[in-house]
Formats: sequence, C-alpha cells, structure tokens
Amino acid sequence: MDNITAPVKSGVFLVGMPGSGKSTVGRALGRRLQMDWVDSDQVIEQRVGCTIRDYFERCGEAAFRDVEELVLDELTRSGSLVLATGGGAVLRQVNRQRLHERGTVIYLRSSPEHLVRRLRNDVKRPLLQVGDPLQRLRDLFAQRDPLYRECAHFVVDASGVSLATLVSRVLMQIELMPQPPDGVLLPGGGQR
Repeated sequence: MDNITAPVKSGVFLVGMPGSGKSTVGRALGRRLQMDWVDSDQVIEQRVGCTIRDYFERCGEAAFRDVEELVLDELTRSGSLVLATGGGAVLRQVNRQRLHERGTVIYLRSSPEHLVRRLRNDVKRPLLQVGDPLQRLRDLFAQRDPLYRECAHFVVDASGVSLATLVSRVLMQIELMPQPPDGVLLPGGGQR
C-alpha cells in the first residue's frame, strides 16, 4: 500500500494498553502518512529529566498524571502528527475529551494474555512491576478498555498480528473516515 493519497489534516492518536504496540505502530504510521511521529512518554521523560519509572517512584502516580495531562494538551494542539500515548493517558476525562476532539483516535486493542507474553521481560513499566503481571494486566484492562473505547474513533485488534498487518488495518480505518467538505474544520484544527 502506498502512502495515503488524501493527506490527513488532523492528528492520529494511538491509545491502548501498555505493550499494545502504540510506539512501534506510531513510528510506522508516521512514515506512511508522511507525518511527524511523537511518543508522549518520551516527551514526558525529557520534560521531567528522568525515566517515567523513576518519576513514579519519586513523585507518585498523581504527579505523573499531571505532567502527562499538560504534555498531551500541548501535543494534541500541534496539528498533523502521529501520537503514541501512554497506556494510562485515558484515565483522565479531560485527556479522553481532548484526544477525541482534536484528532482521529485509534484504540490498539490487545488481550491481557497477549500483552503478558510481549511484556514478560520488560522492567521499564512501573505499573507492571508486581508479583502477578497477568492479573495486573487483567485488572488494568477491565478498568481501561471502556475508557479507550469512549475516546476512540476506531478499535483495531492488535493481538497476534504482524506490524505490517496492524499498520494496514489502521490505515484502512483512516482511509474510511468521512472527509469533510472543503473549508470545514477537521478535529485537529486543520482545514480541508
């Protein structure tokens, strides 16, 4: 599949559980859509001057979520970019609303069982440093799945598929989005 012929004027925002492939898919989508790609967690780490795990340990989750909210507000105002959000970005209503209103939100949905296989050796994710990561993922999924769905324009199954297939599925959803008439503002603030 070539690059999408009709340029995407608003942002494409990826949401989903930790390990669902948001960053990997986001990077590939950015290339295919000829848009900048940004990982909100990387921006947060630059902003706070340490890893998210260290910031969590030092300042707690509430302080992290405050920084995350500010960064997401800035990034979603940026216009045409592909944004990979952190897994918990949807926990705050204001983030869900901004994501949904300012761009096209794609929920990369993966089962906890699939995620635990992908993340079994990952020590960078603070919320998964527990005795039973599968149960933790099940609990997070039960809490967050409705929130991802609330802000998403599209849900794409990300369990057990190749990167190429996943990117193709996301591009297909974007291509199927109805295009507004010329001069109509798009969700990200761009015009067509």
